[in-house]
Amino acid sequence: MTRAPETALPRRLRAGRGATFVYFALNGFLLGMWIVHIPSVEHRTGIDHTVLGWLLLLLGAGAFAGMRFTGPLADRAGPRAVVPLCAALCSAALVLPGLAWNAWTLGAALLAFGAGTGCLNVSMNAHAVQVERGYGRPVMSAFHATFSIGGVLAALAGARTLGWGWSPAATLTAAGALGIAVAAAAAPALLRPDGRPAAAGERRPVPRRIRVLAVLALMVLLCEGVANDWSTLHLRDTLDASPATAAFAYGAFATAMTAGRLLGDRVAARFGPVAVLRYGAATAALGLTAAALAPAVPAALAGWAVFGAGLAGCVPQLFSAAGHHDPDAAGANVSRVAGLGYIGILAGPAVIGPLTHLMPLNLTFFLPVALCAVAACAAGVLRPAPGGTPRRAAPDEVGTPPDGPAPGRP
Repeated sequence: MTRAPETALPRRLRAGRGATFVYFALNGFLLGMWIVHIPSVEHRTGIDHTVLGWLLLLLGAGAFAGMRFTGPLADRAGPRAVVPLCAALCSAALVLPGLAWNAWTLGAALLAFGAGTGCLNVSMNAHAVQVERGYGRPVMSAFHATFSIGGVLAALAGARTLGWGWSPAATLTAAGALGIAVAAAAAPALLRPDGRPAAAGERRPVPRRIRVLAVLALMVLLCEGVANDWSTLHLRDTLDASPATAAFAYGAFATAMTAGRLLGDRVAARFGPVAVLRYGAATAALGLTAAALAPAVPAALAGWAVFGAGLAGCVPQLFSAAGHHDPDAAGANVSRVAGLGYIGILAGPAVIGPLTHLMPLNLTFFLPVALCAVAACAAGVLRPAPGGTPRRAAPDEVGTPPDGPAPGRP
């Protein structure tokens, strides 16, 4: 099939893609606002790195529960109905960590914020798979690039408000209100469901390939979570950087990841998802090693940037493979892969905290370095499964024939 030009694609499909970009950016922004305020919240609540590490388990537990609930719900009701509600929930929950005053209240806040983040993540990825089927070519990496753009914006905004002396409560409340408004504005452009709705209570066996993809997602996203939760603390504690400067460690990581994901769809289309995961994970291992051993702030920032560039294309390929394995169970399969994977990004870095009692923080980073190496060796699982190729949308799904616009339409 000859690929139609971008302007020949149905208007509804292009609008749905634009709305998906918005929700991915919003999710990255909300999560990024929490990340850059971790040191401030840690200080406000009077906890140490070890307690913070254990509290991140509650963040991951909430995310896992939200993902497992939302995946089947998205298959039944469709992402169009679920995504805006999840985005509003995540935005409202962001306010809570800024209001916490001790470990107990912070734990409850992180549980709620994790649930909101998990719900939004699975629902927007399920919608992204639907958009990718309509386009008939890789577009998933670009969505994840906008997630990273949201993180970059959060790093810049957080560094600025920290410099102004704003409290975490004020900043996170403003960010949450903005998120609710954005979620409502983007909702009308989401696509209608395109598959057979899953029956309530319907259960399908979990394919072996989905299980393997989930384990790889756990490994890769644990590595990404190390940057999210410990990069700023690495610069502050190991290299004695100021709070405002330390915020740019995550900014360097997120910026490099954004650039890599903006190129990721073209790279995946040319070289295939196996190469993206294999060489990307290997590059990430080298970058994190450089950051861990860096003697000064500039070298550490460069290492975090290489780490982000290497990881950039890995997760989009895993999520895309899960969503296309069975179009009628895309939400459930994405929730399985994302659910286990985001235990890594949100709670997996909790293992770093206890390890800091045994060794310096920078040396604990060699655990994710090893996981990157394992992911690179296991990249062959991304070879397309029979019948799993993305398809173009049918006429009744987006309102136009799959190979171009209707007669008389520009």
